[in-house]
Amino acid sequence: MNENYRHRRLLNLLDERKALSTNEIINLLDISPATARRDITKLSEQGRLRKVRNGAESIKNTYSFSLNNTGYINNIAEKQRIAEVASTLCQDGESVMITCGSTMLMLGSSLCGRHLQIITNFLPLANHLIENDHDDVVIMGGQYNKNKAITLSLNSENEIMYAANTMFTSGKGITEEGLYKTDMIIANSEQRILSKVGRLIVLLDSTKLGQRVGMLFSRLEEIDILITGKNADPNIVAKLRAMGLEIILA
Repeated sequence: MNENYRHRRLLNLLDERKALSTNEIINLLDISPATARRDITKLSEQGRLRKVRNGAESIKNTYSFSLNNTGYINNIAEKQRIAEVASTLCQDGESVMITCGSTMLMLGSSLCGRHLQIITNFLPLANHLIENDHDDVVIMGGQYNKNKAITLSLNSENEIMYAANTMFTSGKGITEEGLYKTDMIIANSEQRILSKVGRLIVLLDSTKLGQRVGMLFSRLEEIDILITGKNADPNIVAKLRAMGLEIILA
């Protein structure tokens, strides 16, 4: 069985079953464990399936939402790599806060099932965690906003109740000034939590480096780590690193 045919069969099986363990893939395709792992890794890097512990999930199942109602997530393969790297920075027993967005959903999915408390106001992520039996999910309170699929509170005291070891967030751009977000209502709500987290980790695809759009969410010195794609502009990466920002390329 050649590789292309094998990959098509695997993706078709995932479309039908939504998720498969590595052992199931070995048995269904009659391939070796090494070939199964290699196929999962290659298709995951291409953004055609989601690599999970001891198996794989259908991308269609895991990322079936869209923030812009187009049904398409930009730079999905790069965002998936970024999310995978981010997941390795979490230690069991910690509390992590995850904001909204496609990369955040991928990160939350990577952390699902681990011994972690996950705090979020992003309903697609909360639903995914609950549906997949994650033990410790905290949904930040507030009024549900259907268009943005999040809960928002106008009471600043509400956000002060939440604290975490790490806050993961994204945005529309980052410069030597800091991280920018375009949705000011969400940004203002999330800003009130910054003082209650141990570290701030920003996940941005490489196209957003150097972009100054919207409002300044956090200054560069407030960001502990930036995780971005390996195709990021090396000149921008060098400038940000020169200012003391730790950058991980995924």
